[in-house]
Amino acid sequence: MIRSLRQTWFSNLKNDTLAGIVVALALIPEAIAFSIIAGVDPKVGLYASFCIAVITAFAGGRPAMISAATGAMALLMVTLVREHGLEYLLAATLLTGVLQIGAGYLRLGELMRFVSRSVVTGFVNALAILIFMAQLPELTGVTWHVYAMTAAGLGIIYLFPLLPKIGKAVPSPLVCIVVLTIVYLMSGMDIRTVGDMGELPDALPVFLWPEVPLTLETLVIIFPYSIMLCVVGLLESMMTATIVDELTDTPSDKNRECKGQGLANIGAGLLGGMAGCAMIGQSVINVKSGGRTRLSTLIAGVGLLLLVVFLSDWVSQIPMAALVAVMIMVSIGTFSWESLRDLKKHPMSTNIVMLATVAVVVATHNLAIGVFVGVLLASLFFANKVGQVLYVGSETSDDGRTRHYQVIGQVFFTSADRFVDAFDFKETLERVRIDLSRAHFWDITAVGALDKVVIKFRREGTEVEIVGLNEASATIVDRFAVHDKPEAVEKMMGGH
Repeated sequence: MIRSLRQTWFSNLKNDTLAGIVVALALIPEAIAFSIIAGVDPKVGLYASFCIAVITAFAGGRPAMISAATGAMALLMVTLVREHGLEYLLAATLLTGVLQIGAGYLRLGELMRFVSRSVVTGFVNALAILIFMAQLPELTGVTWHVYAMTAAGLGIIYLFPLLPKIGKAVPSPLVCIVVLTIVYLMSGMDIRTVGDMGELPDALPVFLWPEVPLTLETLVIIFPYSIMLCVVGLLESMMTATIVDELTDTPSDKNRECKGQGLANIGAGLLGGMAGCAMIGQSVINVKSGGRTRLSTLIAGVGLLLLVVFLSDWVSQIPMAALVAVMIMVSIGTFSWESLRDLKKHPMSTNIVMLATVAVVVATHNLAIGVFVGVLLASLFFANKVGQVLYVGSETSDDGRTRHYQVIGQVFFTSADRFVDAFDFKETLERVRIDLSRAHFWDITAVGALDKVVIKFRREGTEVEIVGLNEASATIVDRFAVHDKPEAVEKMMGGH
């Protein structure tokens, strides 16, 4: 027990502490910006980010992953806030949490195994592009000082780690933020700071029960939004967990993550915060800065609250150029550059899935739609490819009165027509023997194809023997086939 606690919390103390501080600083402008998108006060996003990070540090299934208020979730809240107000948003946040906990108990996290590698790569590349695009407003219509500060920040981030000894001791993004803040304070240059993003809260969050009527009408209003928030939140969290798994070469518990996200959103709703989920950008910052355990996530959440409530005067002086530099670093580090090189090596279907996922996510800013399109395309390509792997060979007996067919491969909706076309129904035979010992029948379309073959041979007066069905195929054939049911066959024959 003690060893496990040490491993999951205190095995990387210094790096987790420093990484958590970097993430806390990077969370502040993000949370404020997402609050503005949703149409609520900045403290709603800041309180949510604090609460979600802290709770997922304990209850989540992926150590070192950062969860907080996100843009993907904020976009789904706009209409609800505009038409019904903040209290209904808090109620929807609570319901979102309940639905996510239910998803965890239903083990929906295991659905991630249906998401192909090409979809994950497309998701990562799309998020990298969106993270970079989100920085453009801070680099548009500004003075040269902003560009100089941003360039200096990127220089610090990439060159500081090259210094002997000290370069590995302190995360370069933290050095970037501290150095550029000092430069700004000493120079007094006229550039945007965190304080210009919105007013920081001056008090700790308090328990708030949403002031909405506990009626069916309220449920009808918030349920559609909660469903969307639940799906998008879990999808982004599961995808981010998969990416952090790969970055750290460690596993995660996806179903526990579903429950942890649910508990976090319930906590956020009760403290006046908006619903949130995992953040790939901040998670990458955490990992790149050395964060590996749950402690880094906890420090990010607690540090965020302490910074905005007790050190707001200092935090508000951080130049946005410093945080833009950090997020550009995240964008560059997140993008899968090898995926561009692999375009020549990978099959065309894999490239199409990856590029379609990127295009849809970037065009719609909706991660759920992009991943759905990617999974759908991957499934269609897979079904078509497997459907091509079907071979039907045959040989005639010495007396020429019996033909033996050998079926090899998978028979389902995409290969059913090829299965039927492989038989010669006009050949004059007394008997046909169909060996299915190396075939598998998956669905009722395949069973219908088998029925069609048997019935067509029988119409020609040929006796048909089917052998070798495996247990799973035999089960579905026995249940749905009609060729061995005289009444059903007679009805089909009559229909023709």
